[in-house]
Parts: sequence; structure tokens; C-alpha cells
Amino acid sequence: MEQLQLDEELGKGNYGTVKKVLHKPTNVPMAMKEIRLELDQAKLNAIIMELDVLHRAVAPEIVEFYGAFFIESCVYYCMEYMDAGSLDKLQGAGVPEDVLARIAANMVRGLKFLKDELNIIHRDVKPTNVLVNKKGSIKLCDFGVSGELDKSLAKTNIGCQSYMAPERIKGESQNSLGTYTVSSDVWSLGLSMIEIGMGKYPYPPEAYSNVFSQLTAIVHGDPPELPEEIYSEEARDWVSSCLRKDPEKRASYRELLDHPFLAKDVGRDVDMAGWVVKALEHKQSMSKQSSVVQVPLSV
Repeated sequence: MEQLQLDEELGKGNYGTVKKVLHKPTNVPMAMKEIRLELDQAKLNAIIMELDVLHRAVAPEIVEFYGAFFIESCVYYCMEYMDAGSLDKLQGAGVPEDVLARIAANMVRGLKFLKDELNIIHRDVKPTNVLVNKKGSIKLCDFGVSGELDKSLAKTNIGCQSYMAPERIKGESQNSLGTYTVSSDVWSLGLSMIEIGMGKYPYPPEAYSNVFSQLTAIVHGDPPELPEEIYSEEARDWVSSCLRKDPEKRASYRELLDHPFLAKDVGRDVDMAGWVVKALEHKQSMSKQSSVVQVPLSV
């Protein structure tokens, strides 16, 4: 800890607080997650799982892991600092199609790497768990609920309900083991891409006035779509291939990468850094607007 200079708090992730720190010996900024250890086996298992995944997951689309250490009742681990934050905070100014394709390609490659190389399913795919830096790199993070695949099935049903695939919600409601395949992450990916493209969660407000109505809309309603006035038929078809109600009919990671929407991204020059600058400026201006307090004038 004495090698680290504490800076600002970046937010709260699964099970802990994340702070920006400077590693003084190397002058490298890092994101440090602090987790208070409690005698809760499920929590300990999640910490061990995330550390294990971070240690083994060395890929351009996965946030880099520097190391971990314990002090008394806390575990700290240091990861790559992504200086533009998470995607859920950067979509307000709009996302051009070439940028959306680049984001999608990175997410698919990251998820495919986890599955193919580590035999792991993420289980909590959502814009909050996709980090961006000012160079325009896109990386997956937050593996606290990841699970090893047993013949392509993960046997516990964990993750954010808003992004759960219909079959996962049905499994929970029937008190089953909630067994699901990688295709459940593909659904969450498709939903995330629509949210990034639209700048808001894709189910209409009346569908998420409460958790029950939101989950009912996911299971029984039509899947959302990318807006046709903004995105091409290729982009819309790619997303719809992620959001088929029947998990057997959803696209695989390989099919998603081979689809024309992402095939065109290969070798294309996309100004990701320029988009990040605009997105951060928009975020800052919106933050200023919301912090302006209207003071009534006294006569």
C-alpha cells in the first residue's frame, strides 16, 4: 500500500469500491478495487473467481491485471486504469455506426476469448462492465460472477436482471437451477448494443416501472431493435440475431464476427479517440446542466 498514491474514487463495482491510484515506483496509474472480506463463502468464491479470471485473461479486449494483496480484513487488486470510464456514461451524445461496430467487435472478441481459451462465461454483460480509455480502446471488466463452463453450461443464475435472457428469467421463476448456455450472454450483448446505440435502456419506461413488469416484458414482449432511422439494415440484423427469444437460434460468437456488420469493421479506420473526446465533452456538459440550481429571485 505504501507504493500507492490514492486519488479519486471511480465508483463501486461488484462487492467493492474502485479508486484511482498511482503506483509510485513505476508512475503507472491504476484502478484499485478494495473489497472487505467477510465470512461469506459466496462472496469469497466470487473474489477468488474474479482474481483467477483476471490473472489468466490476457487479451487486448480484457482489462489488464497488475496484481493483488491483502491487508488485514481487506483484499486489494490493481487493474488497468481506463481513463474514459464505462460505456454506460458515454452514449449520450450518440454513437455512429462505425463506432458501434468497433465496440461490438471488441466485446464479441473478449467474450469469445473467455469462452474458447478459459472455458468461462461472463454472466454479467452490460454497458457498465465495458470500459473505455481516451485512446479509444474497449475492454471487458468485472468478472465477479463469471462461471466456468461445464460442457458449455453454467449452472448458477447470477447477473443483472435487466440484461438477463428470457430463458434465465424463466429458470429463476420456476426455481430451477437456471442452467443456461453462452447464448444467454449473446442476448445481454445484443441488449447492451441497443442501449449504447439509443443512449438509454431499450425497454420502454412503462416496462421497468417495477422489476416484475420489466421481466415480463423481456420474457413475453417483442425484443427491442436498433432505430432504423439511424442504423443500417446490417446493424439492425446483427443485433436481432443476438435477441432471438429461442436461445438455440441465437448467433454464436463466430457467426457474429463473420456477419457483414462486423466483417466490414476489420481493417476499417475508425476515429475511436475522437468519438471518446466528444462523448466525454457531452457527459461533462450534461453534468454541468444537472448541477445548476435554480434560485428564485426575491423581490
